[in-house]
Amino acid sequence: MSKKKNNSGNGIVYSTNPNFSFEPEHEEEVNTLAPAEQILRVILDKKQRAGKVVTLVTGFVGQEDDLQKLGKELKTKCGTGGSVKDGEILIQGDYKEKIVKWLQDWGYKKTK
Repeated sequence: MSKKKNNSGNGIVYSTNPNFSFEPEHEEEVNTLAPAEQILRVILDKKQRAGKVVTLVTGFVGQEDDLQKLGKELKTKCGTGGSVKDGEILIQGDYKEKIVKWLQDWGYKKTK
């Protein structure tokens, strides 16, 4: 048997209210800020990663597609693996100095 997830009701199974009508919540589209307005933080982290060092880029404000593009560009420049999830870019290894330099070259002025 396959278990298919039905997201049409957002967890609402049954209502005893005869006047109930489900209205799904619409998330607001967040416009991506210009690179000069972004405040990005680049930090090294090894918590819950078995002692392996990763470089985290946090603080991106914008659409998920733009974050994915930035993550892919950084992974390509570093020549290493990584991922983009939960609004953060994870790059495997210690690339903090290089990433800060590249971000500043690309117009991200407020990089810390």
